Amino acid sequence: MLRTAAVAATLATVVGLSSIIWIRFASSDYEYSVDTVPAAEVALIPGAQVYASGQPSPYLAARLDLGRRLLETGKVKALLLTGDNGRPSYDEPTAMRSYLVRKGVPANKIALDYAGFSTYESCARAHKIFGVQQAIVVTQDFSLPRTIALCRDAGIEATGIGDDTQPHNLTYNKCWLRDQLAATKAAFDMLVHPAPKFLGNQESTVRDAINATPQ
Repeated sequence: MLRTAAVAATLATVVGLSSIIWIRFASSDYEYSVDTVPAAEVALIPGAQVYASGQPSPYLAARLDLGRRLLETGKVKALLLTGDNGRPSYDEPTAMRSYLVRKGVPANKIALDYAGFSTYESCARAHKIFGVQQAIVVTQDFSLPRTIALCRDAGIEATGIGDDTQPHNLTYNKCWLRDQLAATKAAFDMLVHPAPKFLGNQESTVRDAINATPQ
């Protein structure tokens, strides 16, 4: 039993490390800063925790602030906010939009995806449902390689910027570790391409936001 457990642990380690290396290799040429990232039509911002008050967590707020800077500086023409609205009492995309509108972002420059239940699904839906061909993805620094790799695998010509302003405390370390473990699932998704839980009809909201005159 000990030998079997040791073999299983070794295999798990090899798979995990191989996944991390693959993802980092696939994304290494596409990571930028806000100032250096090439312009694109849209920024794709995945959701994260929203408090019961409707306020985005610091991690999510940092992503949204970066997206706002991209829009204000003309690096993108619209924002696609994608997150979890799997139950009526929890709505990441609406909370994300409300935060940005309070910060002065025109509502008509924002498109929402309510079924971005994972990074893979957010990327796949952005391409299949919203017609995104090119995007700047915005997330935390430790999530950036995985997000870029998944979006490029989904058919999006993706570059990305990562927030590096969060304090390196216990919360950060837990998030960092969880993201490394998620690399294995990301590699599986890139190999298998499972269908997202929800697809539905194609939407024009991203194109409408790109073409909208700010109001």
